[in-house]
Amino acid sequence: MQRKASAVWKGGLKDGQGTVSSASGILSNTKYSFTTRFENAPGTNPEELIAAAHAACFSMALSAQLGGANLTPESISTSATLTMEKLEAGWTITAVHLDVIGKVPGASAEAFSTAAQNAKAGCPVSKVLNATITMDAKLG
Repeated sequence: MQRKASAVWKGGLKDGQGTVSSASGILSNTKYSFTTRFENAPGTNPEELIAAAHAACFSMALSAQLGGANLTPESISTSATLTMEKLEAGWTITAVHLDVIGKVPGASAEAFSTAAQNAKAGCPVSKVLNATITMDAKLG
C-alpha cells in the first residue's frame, strides 16, 4: 500500500509560500507558510497535519483493539497535541499527547485502558514518530 502527497514551495523561508496536495484531492493546493508554521497565522502546517494523522490513526487502532476484545465503540474522540521545540540540532517534534474519550458500551475502565495502551503502541503513526507519546484515555 502506498499513499501520495506533494508540496511546492516558492520563495525564501520567511517570505515564501507553499502548497500541499494529496492524491485523494482532500488537500488541493492548500496553502502554508512560515507564519502558519512558526507563528499563529491562520492556515495549516506540516505539524498540524501530522497531529491530525496521529489522532485519526490512533482512533482506528483503538477501534481495532476494542474489536479484538469483542467490544464495539459507539465513538472514539481523539485530540493530538504535537510539541515542536528548537533544540541544538534544530526544530524537532519532541512529543505528542493524545487525549482520548471513548464511548464503549460494556467496556470496563481496565479493558478500555489496555486497548488504548495497545493502540498507542501499535498505531503506525505512533511507530513512525521519534517523539515521546503520552496519553490520557478515559471512558466518557
